[in-house]
Amino acid sequence: MIVVRFAPSPTGYLHIGGARTAIFNWLFAKKHGGKFFLRIEDTDVQRSGEEMTRAILESLTWLGLDWHGEPVYQSQRFHIYQDFAHRLVREGKAYRCFCSPERIAAARDRAKEEKQTFKYDGRCRRLSSVEIESNLAANKPFAVRFAVQAGGVTSFKDEVREEVSFDNEAIDDFVILRSDGLPTYHLAVVVDDHEMGITHVIRGEDHISNTPKQVLLYNAFGWQFPVFAHVPLILGPDKSRLSKRHGATAVGEYETKGFLPEALFNFLALLGWSPGDDREILSKAELIELFDLAGISKSGAVFDEKKLEWMNGQYMSAAPAKRLEPLIKKAFVGSGALTAAELEKDREYFRRVIDLLKPKVRLIPDFVSFGAYFFRDAEQYEEAARAKHWKDPQTAERLEKLAMGLAELPEFSQQAAEETVRRLAEELNVAAAKLIHPMRLALSGFSVGPGLFEMIALLGQDRVVTRLRKAVKLLKSE
Repeated sequence: MIVVRFAPSPTGYLHIGGARTAIFNWLFAKKHGGKFFLRIEDTDVQRSGEEMTRAILESLTWLGLDWHGEPVYQSQRFHIYQDFAHRLVREGKAYRCFCSPERIAAARDRAKEEKQTFKYDGRCRRLSSVEIESNLAANKPFAVRFAVQAGGVTSFKDEVREEVSFDNEAIDDFVILRSDGLPTYHLAVVVDDHEMGITHVIRGEDHISNTPKQVLLYNAFGWQFPVFAHVPLILGPDKSRLSKRHGATAVGEYETKGFLPEALFNFLALLGWSPGDDREILSKAELIELFDLAGISKSGAVFDEKKLEWMNGQYMSAAPAKRLEPLIKKAFVGSGALTAAELEKDREYFRRVIDLLKPKVRLIPDFVSFGAYFFRDAEQYEEAARAKHWKDPQTAERLEKLAMGLAELPEFSQQAAEETVRRLAEELNVAAAKLIHPMRLALSGFSVGPGLFEMIALLGQDRVVTRLRKAVKLLKSE
């Protein structure tokens, strides 16, 4: 059975890159009927916190990811890592390092001055049993270092990058247990992946340099190591690694900005992986069916937020009003544009507004920016549009006649409103645009929006006539 995991460190919010990694693992597990575990790597007790852990879980849930069983917390397993570290010491595959932090720091500084890569000199690896017992009797603090065998290479097959090899001479005798008893990343991840039965490790390519150390640990324990697949990094528009200087990088920020989780999920799934065709809008079921490791690219994927906005617009256009209603209501109320009571006064009307606007917007807050006029008269009018569409001295008179004609309609409908506008244009011997554009501005305050006559029908006769007369009064006073 395929068993994978996503293992975030709760030292910050869920990053877009982490979310993409979680999605790849989740899709792979679902594709093969396997298990997807969540492991919280909170061994950094100083920087890890419950708030960050909760935020990560909430972001994963918001994206629609679920996992097998309860999350595994490394902070609850310290004694297990310690036992495995000391097992390696007993077997002669690791050793106690009594070197002080000051000695290590000084050695690092010398290497830096000499422009050399720091590598521990193995001093404590050469201690006699008498020296070791003496240090232990004196309660001298120690870390545990893995004893890397000299010579040879450490290799592993990567599902994305094929065969990868590292010279053992370049691998330090790395620490697996710190002097405070806390495990390092390498020990904890190997022990956990083995005990959780992880068959495939799908993670970012920034972990490639960690992999040989983990392979050495697997071999030392006599365990079969999993299949590795290191996915390309997500890049900003300038082709450097995506970071805060490129804009929002946390999943929660995209939720706040008004993106739908299904759109972000779809977008991230295609960031560095391709289904092999040109399709871009894919449901979770389709992504599960199509996903495979062979489709993962070797090169970095550029995060294009404009493309994400387009995709979000596609999802919003296809979503039923009922799905969008609570999100849009929250945006209206949160912005102070409208109260919950105003929106709930006529829920059917609210949903009709959503259906009319959703093909024209890309983000949830756009409904507030471009749709408040469906509930309240426009408080201001676009200056550029006023200069363009209201500059004709005849505009006030034309809008006044329009208001009169629309007010007299016995049945107010989209068709009747359009016929009235076009008939008046013929009577005045002007292009229909001479009425349509000034009218749109008078009704909404904007020069663009949904179809004018659909908008008129939805606003209703009273609102339309009242707003036209308001605009006439304003124009005549100028």
